[in-house]
Amino acid sequence: MKKIDIPESMCDELQRLASEKKIFLEGNILKVIESKESESFEDYISEAKKNDEENRRKRLEVTRTVQDQNKKLTKSKEENESLMSELKEALSLAEEAKAAAENDLDIIQKKSQFELIGNIVNYALYIIAGIGVVTTALYVVAIFLNSEETTLIGSTWSNLFGILLTNSFSIIGTIMGVKYATDGKKDKE
Repeated sequence: MKKIDIPESMCDELQRLASEKKIFLEGNILKVIESKESESFEDYISEAKKNDEENRRKRLEVTRTVQDQNKKLTKSKEENESLMSELKEALSLAEEAKAAAENDLDIIQKKSQFELIGNIVNYALYIIAGIGVVTTALYVVAIFLNSEETTLIGSTWSNLFGILLTNSFSIIGTIMGVKYATDGKKDKE
């Protein structure tokens, strides 16, 4: 490689910059310049090469540190993305479980309501039938005993059956109305 000879004035100026401001030449230029006239410039070149090597070493360390940090950041990013994916999947499963639980609860509530309504209707019908049987038995007893009050008892018996029949339909209608209104509210939600 051919060397470049630098004039002495330029050598002096470069040496002045180095001593006053600590500014040296760097890079491949140091491999090709020389000054045949100045031994102090050779010392300058030697010191500039040492500084250049030190600066390159520091830059290499910084580059390696940055690369290591980038690797760690990339790994952390991948871990975060994996965790986010798992979190989204867990959230989806939780929402599905919530929907299933709400559906099961709704079924249980409807079953409980249906059983409750059935029990109320059955008890109401048992009471109505019981009163009807008791009243009919009293009327039959009055007829067999040739009681003078059979007309009054017959009229009472007829009125009582009308009331019982009306009340039984009223109870059933009220229960069905409440059930219909409750189902209507759930459908709107």
